Amino acid sequence: MKRDKQYPTIYVHPFLFLLIGISFVTGTFISLFIILSIVVIHELGHVIMAMFFKWRVRRIMFWIFGGVMETDEHGTRPLHEELLVTLAGPFQHVFIYILYYVLYGLALLPDSILAMLFFYNTVILAFNLLPIWPLDGGKLLLFGLALFFPFRKAYHQVLVWSVFACIIGLLTLLIIYPLHLTLLFLIIFLLLENISEWRGRYYVFMRFLLNRYKRDCTFKKTKALIVNNSVRLIDIFHLFHRDKKHIVYVIFPGDTKKVLNESDCLRYYFQKKYIYQPIGDFV
Repeated sequence: MKRDKQYPTIYVHPFLFLLIGISFVTGTFISLFIILSIVVIHELGHVIMAMFFKWRVRRIMFWIFGGVMETDEHGTRPLHEELLVTLAGPFQHVFIYILYYVLYGLALLPDSILAMLFFYNTVILAFNLLPIWPLDGGKLLLFGLALFFPFRKAYHQVLVWSVFACIIGLLTLLIIYPLHLTLLFLIIFLLLENISEWRGRYYVFMRFLLNRYKRDCTFKKTKALIVNNSVRLIDIFHLFHRDKKHIVYVIFPGDTKKVLNESDCLRYYFQKKYIYQPIGDFV
C-alpha cells in the first residue's frame, strides 16, 4: 500500500519554555542544555529509523522530562521494524559516550561539564530502559511478550504491569523521598499516560485488526487456532499473534470441522458485520 509522504511536526510543551527561563535565572542553563541535547539526539534516533521504514510520524513532542515520537504505527508494523525503531533511541547514547571520551581525551571542555554529560547520559538511558510503558523499556517488554502471547493479551499485560509499577513507585517515593518533586511529577505523568492508554486499548486493538484486514500482510509463520462453533469472531481475534498468519479450525458437534483463513474471519467481521453471532451460524 502506497503511503503519502508526511513530515512530522515538532511541539514544545509550554512548561519547557518556563523551565528554560528558570534555568537562566538560577544559573542551571548548562545542565538543562545538556539534558535537552541528549533528549533531542535520543528522539532523532527514533525518528530517523521510523522514516527509514516510511512510518507515519505525526508529531515529535518535547516536554519537561523528555521527548515522545507520536506515530500511528503502534501494533501495525512488523515486529522487527518496531524493535529497530525502539532500539534506535537508546543506541544514540552509545555515540554520546563516544563523544564524551573524545572530548575528555582532547580536553576540549571543562571536567565539570564532561561529568554532567556522562551523568545525564547514563541517567536518561537507564530511565528510558525501565520496563514501563510508554518508555523504550516498556515497548521492549511488549515485544518480548508478543513472542509468546497474542497481541491483545501482551498489550494488556504491559499496561497493567506499568500501572502497578507506577503506583508502587509513587507510594515508595512518598514514604522515602516525599519532597522529590521531579520524580513525583515524572511518576504521576507515567501513571496518567498508562491510564489514558488503557482507556484507548480498544481502539489500539481495532487498529491492529484493521491493518491486517486492509493490508496484504504476508507472514512466514502460521499458527492454527482451534475454536468451538459457539464463539464469536471477536473472541477469535483475541487469539491473534503478531507476525503470524492464522488458520482457524471451527469444531462443530460430532467432531466435524470447517477451516477458515484469518482473512475470511476479518471479512465476516468488518464487511459482513457478523459481530455478535456465533461463528457456527454463518460458516
